[in-house]
Amino acid sequence: MSHHRVTIVLSQAQGKNPAKRALEESLVAALIMEPGLDVSVIPYLYDIDEEHTGRLFLESVQGDMVVLSWLFPRAAFWLLDRDGIKGHWGETQLKPAADENEDEDETTVEPEPAKGIGALHVADRHIYCLDLRDFNAPDPYLVEIRRIADECRTRQHAKAKPVLVDLNLNLNGQANGASSPAFTPEQLLQTPGRRWYPVIDYSRCTNCLECLDFCLFGVYGVDQFDRIVTENQDQCKKGCPACSRVCPEHAIMFPEYKTPAIAGAPVGAIGGLKIDLSKLFGGDVKDALAQAVDERDRELVADGRQAVGMAVGIPKRQADKPDQPKDDLDKLMDALDDLNL
Repeated sequence: MSHHRVTIVLSQAQGKNPAKRALEESLVAALIMEPGLDVSVIPYLYDIDEEHTGRLFLESVQGDMVVLSWLFPRAAFWLLDRDGIKGHWGETQLKPAADENEDEDETTVEPEPAKGIGALHVADRHIYCLDLRDFNAPDPYLVEIRRIADECRTRQHAKAKPVLVDLNLNLNGQANGASSPAFTPEQLLQTPGRRWYPVIDYSRCTNCLECLDFCLFGVYGVDQFDRIVTENQDQCKKGCPACSRVCPEHAIMFPEYKTPAIAGAPVGAIGGLKIDLSKLFGGDVKDALAQAVDERDRELVADGRQAVGMAVGIPKRQADKPDQPKDDLDKLMDALDDLNL
């Protein structure tokens, strides 16, 4: 019989909001009583850097993992991927109450086929991400985690090859595998400084490099495979989401931004990309591109540099791609061209 265990990681909220802490504590207290689960708590996922003990712990986990965080699941998954904690997307059945009350008579929209360049070196395991903002009580999460754990064990039982050696840790910092580093809760929960940087969803990113052209702060670069990466994340300007607004595939997320579309909400849940851009990206009377240019100029001026407006790095809409039906952003660019701006 397989002894495959599932690691549950709870990423704490920033600050000490009592309601959030109460939910976190209730979940941990219940989860440590569940058989076959290894439970650990780390600080806010978006803030921890490569030297933080919480990151080192995440890197040590070898098997399937469930991450509970105060982030949209898409943002949490691709945040983990950029940090080298890779796996296959774990489909969850947990739906917020608002989603469960949707009109069942509405026409079901077929999901858009994946066209992104995808992640590299994906580990042979699944990572499930749950949003702690969806429910105020622990029960829905506990039910879904039990279902996920059963799914993971069933998948492992079906594999012909042996399960990988378990290197997971439990709440007391005791290693389950002989070669696993042992971190104390105090080490795992060292408070990190707050950060701000873009997270790329490679399931949507087509490597058009428009963000590289648009950003003038040296945040983006390319790796040895000429794939776009967030190269110098701490050069990003706090609170500025401009590059997310110009991405034609909505592949750039800022998990801390106030607008769900930029923070990592599921694209299907916000109507896809081919809708009113000002509504999608939280604008008012300005379109998304003009708003992005204004945001970039503001940061340039704050840095003691000159504003460049639309003279530099304006998206070319991937001119080398075959002609396709134009979306709203294409039409916007055509209108700007007609105005000779």
